[in-house]
Parts: sequence; structure tokens; C-alpha cells
Amino acid sequence: MAATPPICDFDWSAPAFSLPGTDGKFYGYDDIAGPNGTLVMFICNHCPYVLAILDKIIRDAADLQKLGIGVVAICSNDATTHPADSFENMKRMAEDRGFPFP
Repeated sequence: MAATPPICDFDWSAPAFSLPGTDGKFYGYDDIAGPNGTLVMFICNHCPYVLAILDKIIRDAADLQKLGIGVVAICSNDATTHPADSFENMKRMAEDRGFPFP
């Protein structure tokens, strides 16, 4: 572990991508970017830390969107090793919890 964390490079550009959303649409950066910035979260269904603050994530995402910040959540887990994080389970969580973001 580094004694001093690296400084974030806020000026880099996101690589091109196209990812399926839980709403059946596909999203690229231009679809989710906000005029005042973009928040990309990596979340999953089984993480106790995510589950503990999920209400706050949903609340804060809605507040940030009102301020012109684009918000997206990505699950990068392998569903074969983490079945709870399958796309269908993520879709169910997004629908059940009313995610205000793709």
C-alpha cells in the first residue's frame, strides 16, 4: 500500500465504451456525461459497503443530477464467481430500488 495516495488526474478523457443498462438501452460516455461533470461508480449487489450506503448513493446521485452531474453505476464483477452480481440481479436491484441513474 502506498504511503501517499496518488493525486487524481482530473483532466483525462474517458475511453469510448458502450455498456448495456438495466433499462434495456446501451450507454456510452456521451449519453451519461453531465455538463458539470460525471460520476462513475463501481457497485455490486453483494458488497456490504455498497448495501450499507445504498440509500445515500441513490439520494446523492439524484441531488448531483440536479446540479448537472451525470451519474452512472457499473458492475465489473464476474457473475460466474459472484452470482449475486449477475446482470439480471443488478437489473432487479435497480428496478426495486428505483435507481435514478443507468
